[in-house]
Amino acid sequence: IVVAQAPLIGVCNGRVADNLPPEGDVVAFYTANGITKMRIYEPDQFTLQALKNTPIELALDVPNEVIPTLAGDPAAATAWVQTNVISYTPSVQFRYIVVGNEVMPTDPISQSVLPAMHNIQNALAQSPAAANVKVSTTIRVDLLGTTYPPYAGAFADSAMAYVVPIVQFLAANGAPLLANVYPYFAYIGSSGQVALDYAIFGTGGRVVVHDGVLGYQNLFHAMVDSVYAALEKAGAPNLQVRA
Repeated sequence: IVVAQAPLIGVCNGRVADNLPPEGDVVAFYTANGITKMRIYEPDQFTLQALKNTPIELALDVPNEVIPTLAGDPAAATAWVQTNVISYTPSVQFRYIVVGNEVMPTDPISQSVLPAMHNIQNALAQSPAAANVKVSTTIRVDLLGTTYPPYAGAFADSAMAYVVPIVQFLAANGAPLLANVYPYFAYIGSSGQVALDYAIFGTGGRVVVHDGVLGYQNLFHAMVDSVYAALEKAGAPNLQVRA
């Protein structure tokens, strides 16, 4: 596989499957194809070892089940960072520490996400080699109560108490919000209102959705812009989104 526009490409490296290739082979595949960004969902030590002295920038998740412990115990957060981040810097290029994946406001751990983010950031700040690593979290687009048209994007009222303090933390620290954007799920849940070619980048440059002065050729970009619109309404108009 040859990846076009490789500097813009990041690939999630999930390890929940059978017959997975060795971590070294995965990293070699990234490098050979110019893929410069990777996300892993837990601090897999074999993957971290394989990433040493490569140009790949890493987004490393704090697994959801670990979050309450790191939120309630700064020493535990410091130990986690020391073991999984600082001990690999600067050989591994950490870009983001992602505290939680798709936590919803109704989840029992939701109240622990922001305290864990604070504790992780404070732990990173103790090491000059890791002090510039950004701390974020990943949301589901389901947190939005409105997504169409994109300019009307807004977080659901039930999500605001959870989201607003997090986006304030991100804005104050110059970190982006990470969003898992899945056009496929929007397509299959649209009852036929979303065209398949619009959902899979297949319109050939044809504008399908007009939203004021903006025109959208694919559903992915429209969904990302709805997140930007929601952030503006939540008081963070300048916050970056990484999808």
